[in-house]
Formats: sequence, structure tokens, C-alpha cells
Amino acid sequence: MKISILGRSTGRGRRGRTSAAVALGAVLALTATACGDDGSGSGDGAEGSGTGKIVFWDNNGGVRTDIWKEIIADFEKANPDIDVQYVGIASTEYQSKVDTAIQGGGLPDVGGISASMLAGFAAQGALEPLDERLEGSSLNGKLNKDMIESLRAAGGGDDQLYSVPTSANNGVLYYRTDMFAKAGLQEPTTWDRFFEAAEKLTDKGSNRFGYTIRGGAGSIAQALDAMYGQSGITSFWDSTGKKTTVDDPRNVKALEKYAALFKKVTPAADLNNDFTKMVAQWDSGEIGMLNHNLGSFQDHVKALGVEKFRGIPQPVGPDGKRVQVSNPVDGIGLFKSSKNKDAAWKFIEFATSAQSNSKFNESAGQVPAHQDAAKDAWIAKAEPTKLAAQALSDGSTTIVQLPYYLPDWNTISKADNEPNFQKVLLGDMTAKAFLDGLAEQLNEAQAEWDEQMG
Repeated sequence: MKISILGRSTGRGRRGRTSAAVALGAVLALTATACGDDGSGSGDGAEGSGTGKIVFWDNNGGVRTDIWKEIIADFEKANPDIDVQYVGIASTEYQSKVDTAIQGGGLPDVGGISASMLAGFAAQGALEPLDERLEGSSLNGKLNKDMIESLRAAGGGDDQLYSVPTSANNGVLYYRTDMFAKAGLQEPTTWDRFFEAAEKLTDKGSNRFGYTIRGGAGSIAQALDAMYGQSGITSFWDSTGKKTTVDDPRNVKALEKYAALFKKVTPAADLNNDFTKMVAQWDSGEIGMLNHNLGSFQDHVKALGVEKFRGIPQPVGPDGKRVQVSNPVDGIGLFKSSKNKDAAWKFIEFATSAQSNSKFNESAGQVPAHQDAAKDAWIAKAEPTKLAAQALSDGSTTIVQLPYYLPDWNTISKADNEPNFQKVLLGDMTAKAFLDGLAEQLNEAQAEWDEQMG
């Protein structure tokens, strides 16, 4: 299976600046769940005895809590001399919690580290390089090479691996097959059909809507996906590699059309919806379509059954080609301050083994990183995962690589611009002004990165 590599090619070199992503309001340092310590080692971290307590922070707490607790129970059964303390942190709060702990102390031993946040943590020197550990482990040669390189590229310019991949995600358009059939609508495989269905399925008087838009936390990536998908632009940077294409006139036009859906064919509550609220709203209401990713598939199955919905790859443009932005590869990292790195690595190795990786991804509905797990029978039964894997490998899809390697990417794409996107939805800011401001920040961040890399 071919997974497109995230990031961009960079020179080698050490990072010199810290991330600006520390949120002032994130005071909770979780000191009660600081690094597991078996009594050995220094404050700078140590290998430890390979036994005792370690602490694991889940970067998608609540959503993935049950499956992680199951994997932890399996691990503790196989390693009775190691105790794993689980801490679930909501995805919307995870970066600020880690940044606060980096500055003030209290980091765990192990944590979920996706490509989207990796550069910021690595730039602060918080993560342990993992290449040597991986090469000497049972995982060597067993993990998807493209996922590994995705995380390597996202880590920055020193070409080191700071996170072991667990899964790859992909954007999915979920739609209610029962509502489409009743309205006599064709499957929304093109953007024209998508917009037509969004309008025809909306009946505000009956509290039915054609679409639910993400206006709260995490809104920027979804907006970029819809924007590049419509415009057909296939690169995040122009030919010079110094100027972003987000403010290209074709993207401005596409965002105007997409943002105009708000309150016209969507619930007004969408303005503040993060993915959990958006998914719950779609599962419990009469809404025709939802853009999310493979991660919510099992939620929809539980709520609706497999008969009432389908999850298909993102729509194609007029030329029949599909363009979408990259979804970050997820993984597990080892924090450098851990005083029990040997035990922590044992947990990472177990959690990304074939059996555990298959179990995790079957629950999450995502593409496994372990090559043996990717062959398991459940993938053929999970239609969105199967279709996503095909779309990523059959040449039908072009991926616009987001600049996860920029230490400021998460801050720019979240804290700095999510409030402005809400203004666009409300009509208080034009799509052009929003994209011009986003482009200015991105171009500046890229210039700083190029200067740092030499």
C-alpha cells in the first residue's frame, strides 16, 4: 500500500528555536502523572531498569480510551513487572498540555505524537530519536516505509525519527444512503453532486440539513481539504517553494462557495463544532453529509448501522481527478526526559506489533502501520478503510502535502486562524482577507525555516 509522504524535502541541521505554541491558559501540567520513575536515572532521563511504572498520554483521549486500555491490559499481562498509567487527553487540548509540560515539567514517558504536532515538540528537544531502537527491535522492516518517512519528514531538518507510526488516516465523505435514495439523488462522487445534494436535502422546517460543516476546533484542515479539492491545485507551495498557494484566486473562489453553506444548508450550531460534536450531531440527526476521516467510521456503524450510510473518498473535480490535503500519520513517541526509557520502549514496541496494531486500527477504522496487520481480514469488511487504501494507491488521488515540518504549523492552522474562519462563516470577514492573512503567516514561517536550515 502506498501512503503519500508528508512534508517537504529539507536539508539536514539542528533546530534552533522553540515553538510559539505554548498556550497561556494551559496551566494544568498534570504533575500528578509525571514521568514514571523506577528510582534510577537523572532529571535528564535514563534507560532505567526496564521495570516499574511508566506514564502514557493518549493524544485522542475519550475517542480512543477503550482500545488503549485494552492494549495496555494486554501489555501488562505480557510484562507483569511494568505498570502503565494511562492519561487520556482530548485531541484539541493535547498540544497545549505537552507544550506546558515541556516548559514546566511533568512530561510522560510515552505519548501519542502525530505528524501535525511533531515538529513543534522536536524543535523544543522534547523527543528521543528512535532510529536505533527501531532497527534493533522486532519492528524492524515490518512497518510501512512511507509512514515512517512521513513522520521522519515531519520532524524537521535533522532526518531523525521521533515517532513510531501506528496508522494513516484519510479524508472521507460520509453520506446517508437512505436520505439520498428517498430524494432520488446520485452518490456525491463529484463536487457538483455534493453541492446539489447539500441543497436538496435541506428542509429547515423539518430540522433536516444537507451537510454539517466544521466551524470549531480543527476547522482549518477541513476547509483546506474542501478548498483544494474544488480548485484542483496540487501543491501547497508555488514553483519557488517560498510562497503558499492558499491565497490563489481559485482557492479563494472555492472557499467562498464552501463557507456559503453555513446556515444555508447546515445547522447554526456548526459554528462551534469540533469533530466530536460534529460526528455526534450527524449520528443522531437528519443530516445528509459529513466530511471527516476514517476515525469516526465505527461511531457511525454503532449509531446508524451499515445500511443507512456509506463512507467514500472525497469528491472529484470536473476533470475527474481527486485532490485532497494530507491527513497526518499518527504515531507514538518517547519523551527524552523519561527515567524509564527501556520500559517505555517495550510498550511502544508492543503497541505497534502486528496484533496490537491490528486491534487498534480495527477499532479506529484506520490504515495500519504494521504490514502484517494491514493484511488482516477486517480491512475488507470496513468499506471506507478499503476504499481509502485503494484511493491512496491506485493513482486516482493527488495529495497536497501540508507543511507539518514547520514548528509553527499547528499554531498557525489552529489557534491563530480558527477564530478567523468563524468570522468567514458569519460573514464578518471575506474569504480573500482570511486566506491573505493565512498566506502571510505561512510565507513568513517558511522563510524563517529556510533561513534556519541554511
